[in-house]
Amino acid sequence: MFNDLWNKFGLPALLTLTAKVFGLLLGAMAFVAGTSQPAFAQEKTLNLYSARHYQTDEALYTNFTKATGIKINRIEGGEDALMERIRNEGPNSPADVLITVDVGRLWRAEAMGLFAPVKSKLLESRIPANYRDPNGNWFGFSTRARIIAYNKNKIQPSELKSYEDLADPRFKGKICTRSASHVYNLSLMGSIIGALGEQKAEAWAKSVAANLARAPKGGDTDQLRAVAAGECDIAISNTYYYARLLRWDKPEDKKVTETVGVIWPNQNNRGTHVNISGGGMLRYAPHKEAAVKFLEYLVSNDAQLYFADGNNEWPVVTSLTNNNPALKALGSFKADPLNIAVIGKNQPLAQKIFDRVGYK
Repeated sequence: MFNDLWNKFGLPALLTLTAKVFGLLLGAMAFVAGTSQPAFAQEKTLNLYSARHYQTDEALYTNFTKATGIKINRIEGGEDALMERIRNEGPNSPADVLITVDVGRLWRAEAMGLFAPVKSKLLESRIPANYRDPNGNWFGFSTRARIIAYNKNKIQPSELKSYEDLADPRFKGKICTRSASHVYNLSLMGSIIGALGEQKAEAWAKSVAANLARAPKGGDTDQLRAVAAGECDIAISNTYYYARLLRWDKPEDKKVTETVGVIWPNQNNRGTHVNISGGGMLRYAPHKEAAVKFLEYLVSNDAQLYFADGNNEWPVVTSLTNNNPALKALGSFKADPLNIAVIGKNQPLAQKIFDRVGYK
């Protein structure tokens, strides 16, 4: 056939024909590249931006790839840095999914317009409604609680039954906390606003600030150690910080957990404030199908246990039992059923209240 074309048209005509065909091919490829749909099947890849840094997550990602054939490219960093990066990348962002901790940060990412809503019957059936955004922008995959810690030698558990008790003048000069502007305390305040209203929440914040033993500093583990060292008698902490100390073998950590007990606040009324680790699909995700598959994978039984146990948290799928010995030692508790989306929306008001009462 080639010889027939050669004899009929000659070399110049064949070269011209070849160039035209090649040009049409390049044009088609360029057109497809300029659209959201690739010319061929999408590459089996997921680009994950993660603020989680736990070794157990490695098994989580490996198992996802084994199950789906989708390779995970991961970029880790601080929450604020990752969110700012995604915003700056704009439509050119390679990020498919953002994973972070605390509803306050998820709400912030939502407010920045970073997420794309996901409609998934699996996610909606596996995740309780109060642990996901009503519009499907983000989903919780594990839970943690904010507890009251106390020095067993100085405080009786019967003295502290609620967050509201922290405002009692009896505890003047006895409380340690991290900065009020930290997202964990903003979320706690967001839940208190939801329960008590703005006016009572502000009165609470003012009284707690007056009861501080020192200016807020450090993280939650620092507060627990300060209670054990006698710098203060009471502190507020997320559960996983105490659980870490229970699981660590260092003598100084054992001394902390031997000296410091924990209280589940508000068991006689609304329940203890609970927060989440979670994530969502990003607005300009180039691999949307892979992103949804990954989010749905995170609510599978195996993934739930990996994801939660990596940070000493509870699975968000309530039918599962986490065999983490530290969490078992903490016992069961009644959780505040408030939809955490409300806590996120209350963050700006929470910061204003803390600023007004001088709680730094």
